[in-house]
Amino acid sequence: METWQKMLQRSITKPADLTRKYGIDPQPLEKVAELYPMRVNPYYLSLIRSVDDPIWRQAVPSVNELTDSVCPADPLDEENQSPVTNLVHRYPDRALFLVCAQCAMYCRFCTRKRKVGGEQMQVNRETIEQGLDYLRGHSEIRDVIVSGGDPLLLTDEKIDWILGELRSIRHIEIIRIGSRIPVVLPQRITPGLIRVLRKYQPLYLNTHFNHPDEITTSSAKACTRLADAGIPLGNQTVLLRGVNDDPEVMKRLMQRLLTIRVRPYYLYQADMVQGTDHFRTSVEEGIEIIRALRGHTSGLGVPAYVIDAPGGGGKIPVLPDYLQSLGDEVVLKNYRGDTYRYVNVNQQQPEQEPLRVVNCKVSSGGA
Repeated sequence: METWQKMLQRSITKPADLTRKYGIDPQPLEKVAELYPMRVNPYYLSLIRSVDDPIWRQAVPSVNELTDSVCPADPLDEENQSPVTNLVHRYPDRALFLVCAQCAMYCRFCTRKRKVGGEQMQVNRETIEQGLDYLRGHSEIRDVIVSGGDPLLLTDEKIDWILGELRSIRHIEIIRIGSRIPVVLPQRITPGLIRVLRKYQPLYLNTHFNHPDEITTSSAKACTRLADAGIPLGNQTVLLRGVNDDPEVMKRLMQRLLTIRVRPYYLYQADMVQGTDHFRTSVEEGIEIIRALRGHTSGLGVPAYVIDAPGGGGKIPVLPDYLQSLGDEVVLKNYRGDTYRYVNVNQQQPEQEPLRVVNCKVSSGGA
């Protein structure tokens, strides 16, 4: 058994297991953990500095999860956009393929909180084969996101099989993996796993760092192994109240991600998932965070701020209002609030006449 598997076996799954170290009353949290599973492996637990800090809030159940009367269980309407079990086909040329029902740590804000880690989500050879058959039969799909749960929690052999089957489908050009393993259990990124992943290029991996304290020597080493194998790394941060809803915290996170070769990709407004309303911030706060990043740090470190539209409408970008007016002259404001003007192009102006080419004879000449 490998180190990461031993760590997973020693995970905390009951609030009572936290009592000795943190002195909390576990009883109010027991009902939460019965409804929404809890798993905190020893590595991620070691990152907690105090009760209710940003790491604690992501990993430990809260009584607030039972009092949410605002958010639905399936806000992105994934179930109605699943032509077969565990495969979501929302965008024309992309599909989301769910191949694992477990995670190394159950995030309290998870979009699939309704089913991940519980009996509601069944993943087996049959469901994976059904998904593969669907992908084979839909040539418009060129990009597949492999997710779950966390697909990197599967064995090397099973990952090898799934990626091999996907790569054998000729119209699938891009394979992406969505995984929080580099953040919550970086010991899983073993040389053996790397040997499997590097076989299936072009392969991309998007992970989910939400706070600078998650960037450790271990997580940096995991990301280095992946990047050295030629796997581009992106990061999808969720904007979470009490975790990263502070411009300086977010800037520090984005800057540190770049130092471990992870490109900030998306900043998600927290999904309206039942049991997570206490994590949500206002959209105005998200816009102000992006405004605090733009121009104040490298463009490489500014993610796209998006709302995944309730009802399955897909990701919609949300931007600060830098464009003040649009006409013959475009009025703009920069990151400092200074105003600038740009002369626009008249859309009705005639096209330029093409250059006339005059045929010329080229003489080879002679002495």
